[in-house]
Amino acid sequence: MPGLGVIWKLDTAQTNGMVAVVEHPFAVGTLVPPHLHHREDEYSIVTEGTIGFRSGDREVVLAAGGYITKPREEVHAMWNAGDVPARMIEIISPGGFEGFFRELADLVAMGPPPMEARLEIAERYGLEFAEPSWLPEIIQRYNLTPPPGA
Repeated sequence: MPGLGVIWKLDTAQTNGMVAVVEHPFAVGTLVPPHLHHREDEYSIVTEGTIGFRSGDREVVLAAGGYITKPREEVHAMWNAGDVPARMIEIISPGGFEGFFRELADLVAMGPPPMEARLEIAERYGLEFAEPSWLPEIIQRYNLTPPPGA
């Protein structure tokens, strides 16, 4: 996804499927569009910059050291809320969802992926995109650039 990187830290194979850990660098203006997970919970820890989160009815902007839980079945989104690059660690439990990032990275490496291909990968990993009413206001407030097709 433009503006969002993925660095694999701890793979499911290394944890008996219990957890996976990835690191996400966020460029300025980056938005991870609203979505929900049907299979896993996520725990995000900001390590650099400021990152905004909306999960369910909670909205927060966290600086380095701040953290948030994002339970499965709860619509959530994340964005760089500042004017410098940001970074966070994502703990995913149970593990397995890190495969989504690998497949998406492979797809993006071939050029801008068609929405149908992205949706097919998402479905395999129990990921569902959402279009909540609060999204346009957050995009405007933080001057965000949604990914193509979001």
